Amino acid sequence: MTQLLKGATGVLVLADGTVLQGIGVGATGQALGEVVFNTAMTGYQEILTDPSYMSQILAFTFPHVGNVGVNVEDVEQMGGGAETAAVGAIFRDLPTDPANWRADGSFDAWMTRRGVVGLAGVDTRALTKAIRDKGAPHAVIAHDPEGRFDLDALAAKARAWTGLVGLDLAKPASTLQAFEWNEGVWDWPDGYPTVAGGRSVVVVDYGVKRNILRALASTGARITVVPATTSAEDILARDPDGVVLSNGPGDPAATGAYAVPEIKKLVASGKPLMGICLGHQMLALALGARTVKMDQGHHGANHPVKDLTTGKVEIVSMNHGFTVDRDSLPATVVETHVSLFDGTNCGIAVKDRPVFSVQHHPEASPGPTDSLYLFDRFAAMMA
Repeated sequence: MTQLLKGATGVLVLADGTVLQGIGVGATGQALGEVVFNTAMTGYQEILTDPSYMSQILAFTFPHVGNVGVNVEDVEQMGGGAETAAVGAIFRDLPTDPANWRADGSFDAWMTRRGVVGLAGVDTRALTKAIRDKGAPHAVIAHDPEGRFDLDALAAKARAWTGLVGLDLAKPASTLQAFEWNEGVWDWPDGYPTVAGGRSVVVVDYGVKRNILRALASTGARITVVPATTSAEDILARDPDGVVLSNGPGDPAATGAYAVPEIKKLVASGKPLMGICLGHQMLALALGARTVKMDQGHHGANHPVKDLTTGKVEIVSMNHGFTVDRDSLPATVVETHVSLFDGTNCGIAVKDRPVFSVQHHPEASPGPTDSLYLFDRFAAMMA
């Protein structure tokens, strides 16, 4: 039954019936997804446009959001709106007005245009602790300026959702046709430069971020992006110097139903191969390992990871809800990176082939640039 909540124009209703009330921001309506928290202090626009967050509702642990506004340059997804990235966002405080020279609009208005349903005035610390202890819940986030919500119906909707396990989201997040890319990383004061490419790299798009393509291009790569369902034969027919398996949303085992057989052929070809995030997980599946769903996942720009090949500890950007079961790695694979938060696998390499992958996002958008060297490592393999 619809009821009027006094003073509340937004709610988050969990599958167990828990209701968090606050002030609705962004788009009106409702959105269904898995609630996760992100610990980054900056980069809210890049975070909300990362396709790896598809079908998820983000709770920002940093309380102040909106002060740098938004701009067209910092969108990370290649196209689309909330349907192929984060569907909702939760804040401690109301988003502030923009106060940055690069801003070309306000955060609230941008969320409305994108279709992102927002909720402010929530105790995000308590929500984060609950996710930490109980796992990422299924929920519906809703915004109604009149404050009218059918809480029982919203809870039932959250309970009925089957979640991310078994869900292939790479296809809807992927490009529909191949295209070329030649934009490099940000260069002050000129912005994103056009770069002349040399070695040919095919990027398989499972939900690729623009800054991954920029980082690759800045190593001197000539990039062709192809759809997630592209066959290994079509990729190899382009005679690339290397292949990159991109990040993306959803269950790697579900996407792997059609992607893993092609990845096996790419590994067998002997071409240099690099996997990132979802690409890392599916490469592991292709090599004989397993993936499992995590309770909370890793989401933020401040995660410590150790590179076991150098002994160096890096602070990296993370965004994943599934992980590679390190105990399932075959003898032909060596573990190269590990999370210092929980010991989960963050990187692998094949012993007798130029093939490696990492769980974190080395393109760092947002986040530190500690792992940008991985793109140079890949370029060296192609050389």
